[in-house]
Amino acid sequence: MSIFRFPPLVWLGIGILIISLGIRQSFGIFMMPISEHFQTGREFFSFAIALQNLLFGMFQPFIGMASDKWGSKRIIIIGAIAYAAGLALTSIATESSMLYVSLGALVGLGLSATSYVIILGAVAKVVPAEHAAKAFGLTTAAGSFGMFAMIPGAQTLLHDFNWQIAMQVFAMLCALMVAFALFMKTAKPSSQTAVIEDTQTLTEALKEAFSHRGYWLIHAGFFVCGFHVMFIATHLPSYLADKHLPASSAAMALAYVGIFNIFGSYFWGVMGDKFNKRHVMSALYFVRTIVIGAFVTLPVTEHTAAIFGGAIGFCWLGTVPLTSGLVRQIFGARYLSTLYGLVFFTHQVGSFLGAWAGGRIYDYYGSYEPIWWSTVVLAFCAALIHLPINDKPVERLRLQSV
Repeated sequence: MSIFRFPPLVWLGIGILIISLGIRQSFGIFMMPISEHFQTGREFFSFAIALQNLLFGMFQPFIGMASDKWGSKRIIIIGAIAYAAGLALTSIATESSMLYVSLGALVGLGLSATSYVIILGAVAKVVPAEHAAKAFGLTTAAGSFGMFAMIPGAQTLLHDFNWQIAMQVFAMLCALMVAFALFMKTAKPSSQTAVIEDTQTLTEALKEAFSHRGYWLIHAGFFVCGFHVMFIATHLPSYLADKHLPASSAAMALAYVGIFNIFGSYFWGVMGDKFNKRHVMSALYFVRTIVIGAFVTLPVTEHTAAIFGGAIGFCWLGTVPLTSGLVRQIFGARYLSTLYGLVFFTHQVGSFLGAWAGGRIYDYYGSYEPIWWSTVVLAFCAALIHLPINDKPVERLRLQSV
């Protein structure tokens, strides 16, 4: 199936992800101005972002269940409103502790209802299984395009105005997510298989997944992904500033992460359709191991920062189409938002630790070196974790295909 023949729901979902994840991935460049404004160390802002990611993950399984039951449209609209409220309240906060409610809780809730789990769950119901990883890859790439577009824009707003104005502009952009969601139509089962799958209850789906060893290995691998992504997104700008590089270098490095992930997410998704998804996932983590190891070994310059941004960007969120594709392949599409939502919670536990531990270790040691090397070790472990996963469809699905 050509990407141009994907249903309109896919493209509306892409529009939502561009805004939702583009804003989210730009938060790293706000660390220094917000920390200076409130006269706090880096751990304060790191913990606010860590709390956001933890709550993002905690809300996700429940938001996924609600989406499976009532449809994605209502969930996205509610999430966009919460997202906008969190950003607006952050911009007018007078006490640093308010950011735990606004940037932490409200934005975390908004993200859980407007990001990958909900969008991919909706996409899974309108795209054939044999093209799912490709569709997931294209949809995932949208978030990266948002990162590429939003970060330079946020940097410009910070330079020409201040961080409060930048947050207010982001809050206004959330209205576009509501507009896109209004045009989304809830998918209806179109095949006998879909009708048969609907007979499985949520409780049965959860019991089936929790008794599958591969499901827990998928959780473990996605934990590492979350740790990597939020540590780098939150702390790379400060790390480069510590190396005496200009702020524009950090913005450019993160923008390269975004632009190269557009190609990387689609590439890994296509590879997941053509080859064994768990082998492709292992290959992705081996690439991460080499890229991060090289970055912390070589001298840090504007050129190596840009190269690192492009290289890590190529395997940045390629895990999303592969992980969601594995869950769909093993358990089917009926409860994908719920089952992938639970996996995503584990991802966000990793994100919490990556964002918070980065600030904690820096404030304690005065250096990011220990945590950089821990990301290398974790990447190598994740590459090994995916190899023993049994990725065959569960017996229920095999019987239905007979």
